[in-house]
Amino acid sequence: MTDTTAFDWRSFLLRWSGEWADSLPDDETRSEDDETARRARWLGFPPASEERIAAMEERLGRRMPPSLREFLKVSDGWRHAGEFVWLLAGTEDAHWHNNESELADLFEEYLDEDAGPEERREADIWRRGLQLDVESDVTHVLMDPEDVDEDGEWAVYTWASWRAEPPERHANFLEFMRDMYREFHGLRARGSDEEPVFVNDTTEQLDSLVREARLEALRGGWEQAAKALDEAKEYGRPRAAGLGDQIRRLLGQTYMVYFEDVVTDPRYAPDLLPPLVAEHAAHSYRDDSTLTFHLRGAGEDVVSLAHTTLDQVRNGTYRYTAEGPFGEAVERARELARWGDTDGAWRTLRNAVPLWEPLGPDHLAPLGWVADPVLGPLLTPERGRELLSTPRGGQAGEAPSPTAALDPGGLAWLAEPDPGNNRTSYRFVLVEGVEPEELPGRLADGTVLNEPMTFWEARDRSLRDRSEFSSYDDRALMAVGRAGTGWSFAFDGDPAPFHRQRFVSPAEAASAGTRAVVVWSGLRTWRGEPFFHLSVARDGTEQYAFTYADGEVRSSGEIPGALDPSRFFGDMEDGAGAERSLLDAVAGEFRACLPRHALVDGRLHTFVTRSWTRPPGDGETYAVIRMHRGAPRPAGGERPGDDGPH
Repeated sequence: MTDTTAFDWRSFLLRWSGEWADSLPDDETRSEDDETARRARWLGFPPASEERIAAMEERLGRRMPPSLREFLKVSDGWRHAGEFVWLLAGTEDAHWHNNESELADLFEEYLDEDAGPEERREADIWRRGLQLDVESDVTHVLMDPEDVDEDGEWAVYTWASWRAEPPERHANFLEFMRDMYREFHGLRARGSDEEPVFVNDTTEQLDSLVREARLEALRGGWEQAAKALDEAKEYGRPRAAGLGDQIRRLLGQTYMVYFEDVVTDPRYAPDLLPPLVAEHAAHSYRDDSTLTFHLRGAGEDVVSLAHTTLDQVRNGTYRYTAEGPFGEAVERARELARWGDTDGAWRTLRNAVPLWEPLGPDHLAPLGWVADPVLGPLLTPERGRELLSTPRGGQAGEAPSPTAALDPGGLAWLAEPDPGNNRTSYRFVLVEGVEPEELPGRLADGTVLNEPMTFWEARDRSLRDRSEFSSYDDRALMAVGRAGTGWSFAFDGDPAPFHRQRFVSPAEAASAGTRAVVVWSGLRTWRGEPFFHLSVARDGTEQYAFTYADGEVRSSGEIPGALDPSRFFGDMEDGAGAERSLLDAVAGEFRACLPRHALVDGRLHTFVTRSWTRPPGDGETYAVIRMHRGAPRPAGGERPGDDGPH
């Protein structure tokens, strides 16, 4: 805890006063008091004697907190505490607010009936608080005699109606004054062209801190760098926020991350615009004018690049590239990630970070890849910290320990409940010795792979593109990738209901010239009775299969002992346990696995298979719905060529 009684108030206030005086234009019209303060280079007043402080305390009936007493001994009041409090009270003007502003009634009006004691206490500060603001831009400054720390310091609360924010709390009077000094710096740092250049010992020290923070960040010391940049940001130092935002974005933070002052620089725009516009695109309610606001001051080339990148992000075609050896590693990582090996992709990217070169002195780390639809899902807060801890950009430092892999391996993770418990049924096909891009040729007719996207994006697009729906048709939307060494997979995490009588395993069709495995699990399904199917085929012929449905097992062929259904379906009270054991057995028998991170959080290629059900037989009824998306009907009339109902 800060020792507020040992603080050198006089040096602090003299520095503030001198910097304020130097920041004023010579030809500016000022009040007589401000002109006197400028000439004297002193924003304060004569010090208050102990007697005056004691008289104040007797009048108010309370001993004042230590930091306020020490301040008054140096200056009995203060001008321009920040930019919105023009006069701060001394011993004579400080008084109990006693709801003078009637704000207690306003704040209590917004309390609901469930408001707790803490919320009511906060609203009541307008009755019990000690008012320090004398002249201000509708900005209130109150000290709370009931919010007291172990050193006897009172918290200070500030509130302005035009900020549309709740009251801001400052731990004590010293911290309040420090914050007001930072506010003064922050606003003067962005002064107009008519104002003197705001340069002084404080700004030079902070700018030196920013320069050292850049190098420290490149050495892998991101925590120390972030702390220094945050301090400089509070004082409004140019580019401090934009540098700190690069660290924050890799830690997974997106709120209020705008890469200010840096993203508008043409040198850095190619790498910083993609994460900025990707966050904008993720919130469809945002008008594109808000993006332009964050690019204020940018040249036409940067604004044009921003909108081009925004279009690419929205339609899923943005592709991150980089120069040199790091860029080559990016391409290898993308190839791994698009087929599901996100752990391998991350290792490839991480190992190449020391080879990355910044685009300029204000570039701390590669950022554009987080907006890449295939590479972006690789980022987690832990991986972001690992990247930031890795020395790069020609700087030396100690390499961090690798983060743990995200994929557990095997298949048993499918039996674990997912958030929302949505994955209660799923199906997949494993094909040995073929590449993932070959799977549509085995499981579909004339189909090519879609660009990588999430399963829900793919499903939405598939439904929009379909014009016919059949109650007998079961064409699966499946994501594809590699299932470990020597296997490829096609996976459907949201299958249609299982109909044993009409189900046709695609194993035989998928196994031409090789071996294929089909699994369909619904042991935790909430639609109908639990079920499980396994079939294995080689060279176009089924070798063995079994289906558990309606409480019984039907099997064919010579089933290996490790997969013998009698081992799993004796007691079905624990469906998840049986499912986990079955998946472990399948993974062990075929040495295959499915990539959890890619399937749950990543983007993979998808395609639509042939139907998993046989055609309807004689006497079996079914329904077909066909949707015709024609031109919009003219207002008040018929479509061209519309000759009535059909």
